[in-house]
Amino acid sequence: MSELHALIGMLPFEWAQLEFMQYALLAIILVAPLFTMLGTLVVNNRMAFFSDTLGHSALTGIALGVLLGISDPLWAMLVFAMIVALSINYIKNRTGVSTDTAIGVLSATAVALGIAILSRGGGFARYSRYLIGDLLSITPQDIIGLALVLFMVFLIMLGASNQLLLVSINSSLARSRGVHVGLVELLFTLSLAVVVTISLQWIGILIINSLLILPAAAARNWCRDMKSYHLITFIIILLCGVAGLIVSFYWNMATGATIVLLIAVVYVISLVFHRS
Repeated sequence: MSELHALIGMLPFEWAQLEFMQYALLAIILVAPLFTMLGTLVVNNRMAFFSDTLGHSALTGIALGVLLGISDPLWAMLVFAMIVALSINYIKNRTGVSTDTAIGVLSATAVALGIAILSRGGGFARYSRYLIGDLLSITPQDIIGLALVLFMVFLIMLGASNQLLLVSINSSLARSRGVHVGLVELLFTLSLAVVVTISLQWIGILIINSLLILPAAAARNWCRDMKSYHLITFIIILLCGVAGLIVSFYWNMATGATIVLLIAVVYVISLVFHRS
């Protein structure tokens, strides 16, 4: 990792000489494959609202962390995001309530509870940075954490890629082929919960879902098979991520929002010049 950091510092650009920009670029390089692996599955499984709920539930995770006196809210956010993921998964598989209804109820309740607790005594402003994120504040320790998460998710995807693909296409067919659908869905939802929660402190609660969904949605308009689907998604995230980082630096804008806007432009282009 240090070698890559040094290599970025050798780039002949003004922004590349700044340490916080170097770490931000490293973060984008690590996030690109993460969001490629999970974003394509989210789009295939029609789980856009699910990932959005995970992001919104972070507010309640922060609030619970405050109540429990936890100094670093990340751990409270992670635990609560996993509880939300497990709850939605349970409701989806065990009750007759539609997935959209279950997600809507949990999302609305989680957001309301988080805002109510954090706004008590006028203290919500201290946590507003989580709404828009700050990629430029990423630290070397954060980079190491992202690398570990990438490694973990890669192992899960490597070991269960065929099962995940089959479940996303047809869960009934997957069961008939001996796939443990419940376990596969559980692994996927927990992986998604971890990645969304860790990333939103730099991307922002308000746009984390857009960064997860838009690249895969754009790539789907162009791809012909799963290999090209993943490759195009990765290229979109990486190129728009780097471009958004540079543009936000020179124009003094929120980095996460700038990246999402560039990806949105790519999505519009994919609609106009989509594969027939």
